[in-house]
Amino acid sequence: MRSRVSSLEGWFRDHARDLPWRRHRTPWRSLVSELMLQQTQVSRIALRFEDFMDRFPTPRVMVDAGEDEVLAAWEGLGYYRRARLLHAAARCIVETHGGEVPSTVGALESLPGVGKYTAGAVASIVFEVRAPIVDGNVVRVTSRVLGLDRRADDPTLLKEAWTFSEGLVQASASPSLCNEGLMELGATVCTPRRPTCAVCPLAETCAAARLETPDAIPRPKVRPVRQVVHMHLALIERSGRVLLEQRPAGGLWGGLWQPLGLESSESMTLEAFRQALPIELLRCEHVATRRRQLTHRTVFIEVHRAMTRRRSGRWFDRDEASRLGMARPIRDILDRYVWSSEAD
Repeated sequence: MRSRVSSLEGWFRDHARDLPWRRHRTPWRSLVSELMLQQTQVSRIALRFEDFMDRFPTPRVMVDAGEDEVLAAWEGLGYYRRARLLHAAARCIVETHGGEVPSTVGALESLPGVGKYTAGAVASIVFEVRAPIVDGNVVRVTSRVLGLDRRADDPTLLKEAWTFSEGLVQASASPSLCNEGLMELGATVCTPRRPTCAVCPLAETCAAARLETPDAIPRPKVRPVRQVVHMHLALIERSGRVLLEQRPAGGLWGGLWQPLGLESSESMTLEAFRQALPIELLRCEHVATRRRQLTHRTVFIEVHRAMTRRRSGRWFDRDEASRLGMARPIRDILDRYVWSSEAD
């Protein structure tokens, strides 16, 4: 095990990618980067990371800014629940830990949105704690090195991956180099397709490399059935302002803002949409259908332009709306059909 981890650490020193969160290490920057990187491509995060950190350089600044500003800054990164959990974690850090990100795995796991992997990553990378880590990259490396021909989501494979990672970090000279090297190896060398075994520091002790079948393992996860969602929105304007509402906290785009609307599993007629809304519409016309492909959902957004006598509710001009947390497709619809000159 020691020879494996020594090779891994040496390889990472020489081949680590130049990423923003690696140039200047702090516990807060590391925590933010780990939450951002969950289910989002590294290249997208790299482009946005420094601007986000300039806006929220400390947990206290994030708490004072409020959740809506965090969601607005997160726009385009997807999985917005992570942004709400990051804001909640910042609040916990301020209220419970004096504004400092805690250094132990247990304390980190007590933060909203921080599980065993993220806690281990921050504790090891920033504080050199000998904590194991397991993400999709580590599962893939483990299955190939040990020759475990199982599905990527097989519980027994996950257990083996935690054991493998534990052995590496305990044998390491530097938990930070070891764990980042393990993740980097899976991301850049031991990739899902066409792994470059010729340059892998673990190739000599890798069962899959010896058998020349690395692409075949692990076997893919069982894909979930993609849900179809029909979202119906009413663009209601008055004196340069648009009527908006906040979505429920759970589910698709939870807690974000949108025009008045509702969802259904099937498409609705214009009249059915009017009848289902909680306010009376004087006029309503369909103007567009947008399709959005998400990981687990296909979303059809039916856009309607409408009028109402109603004056109550939350009305926002363009500047005010720009500071609200909003899913990118919804922002694009407002820009196209409300704020642009074409909407006149």
